[in-house]
Amino acid sequence: MDNPQLTKSLAKPVYIVDGSRTPFLKARGKPGPFAAVDLALGCARPLMARLPVTPEQLDEVVIGCVMPGPDEANIARVIALRLGCGIKVPAWTVQRNCASGMQALDSAAKDIALGRANLVLAGGVEAMSHAPVLLNNEMVGWLGRLAMSKKPLDKLKTFAALRPRHLKPIIGLLRGLTDPVVGLSMGQTAENLAHRFNIDRLMMDTFAVQSHQRLAAAQEAELLDEIEALYDTAGHSYLSDDGVRNDSSVERLAKLKPVFDRHFGNVTAGNSAQITDGAAMLLLASEEAVKEYKLPVLGKLIDSHWAGLEPAQMGLGPVHSVTPILKRNEFSLGDIDYWEINEAFAAQVLACLAAWQDEDYCKNELQLETVLGKLDQSKLNVDGGGVSIGHPVGASGARIVLHLLNVLQRNKAKRGIASLCIGGGQGGAMLLERA
Repeated sequence: MDNPQLTKSLAKPVYIVDGSRTPFLKARGKPGPFAAVDLALGCARPLMARLPVTPEQLDEVVIGCVMPGPDEANIARVIALRLGCGIKVPAWTVQRNCASGMQALDSAAKDIALGRANLVLAGGVEAMSHAPVLLNNEMVGWLGRLAMSKKPLDKLKTFAALRPRHLKPIIGLLRGLTDPVVGLSMGQTAENLAHRFNIDRLMMDTFAVQSHQRLAAAQEAELLDEIEALYDTAGHSYLSDDGVRNDSSVERLAKLKPVFDRHFGNVTAGNSAQITDGAAMLLLASEEAVKEYKLPVLGKLIDSHWAGLEPAQMGLGPVHSVTPILKRNEFSLGDIDYWEINEAFAAQVLACLAAWQDEDYCKNELQLETVLGKLDQSKLNVDGGGVSIGHPVGASGARIVLHLLNVLQRNKAKRGIASLCIGGGQGGAMLLERA
């Protein structure tokens, strides 16, 4: 049997009807105003409200999330029930690190292509500012001994054994952004790529400034109409991505110190993706459902691919997931009208562009006969990316697919590719066409 990942087209067409997302809200040293479930509902409710189908008519709900809260086990089911899907609509959560939102879309698309579903709500969410702060194992053991101490003297002895080291917390976010196999943080893997492809600090900072400028221009022109306003319980409104720096400049960024390699590195907070809370939701449908419910269609999912590579080089994931899509659909880089490559780090995106132009890399790593070519950056992340918008890891894969489809629509373009690098050494990509 053919591997479904390697076939040229899906068994049945899969349409993306519509989508919404929340503003992406920058983490500011404390838990943000919204839990992950509330973020997801903040864009799922208005999305469903404007469509001629009800939540009860969905066949399933699939959500990508990396760090759901303790009250959000199988967060997809919590979202589905609070959305009003009823008890009969199944829901499940997927986790593929930075591409969890894209994995949710791919999982939904497979069920539709196989005829198992006709209407699926899929997307991703992450409240990174709510990432847990954990007790270390020594403290957990001490609490266990305390619970087992029944007599006052035993409790006193247990308290006497408490030491300052027991109180040292484990920062869940920092652990989550470190590869447990190679022992490198995601930022250190970006430094690896910068060294490999001779990407210097000026190149990184220039790319980062461009990201902020493009997002600021998109906000000024009111191009981000996929965003739904959020309102917290204190009456505050959140209308747009709030990590954008309109005054960003290469000169300002040059003052920041490297974070991941303090002595020799060039990756800083300014040329890296921001820690952010956000959600993005899309409705996927079969051709039968589009006709039956007279649904609008934003675009069509043509192809997808997942690839693995060396974890220490994880930022090159888009190179390894996009290239097979181009080969089996007989496209060149120039045949793609618009691109969304998630900006985990400026260095990482620049490394992907450099790899496609590197003869040695293309021949030895991608098994190509020659270089793939140069990607036109005027078609890449035209309204900014993770450096300026932020990168809530569970949501970004869904966001870039949704925004890419909107870019294709407004420019009356035909096709685009969305792609991400994935912690652990993977890449994911989707080929999309405008309806």
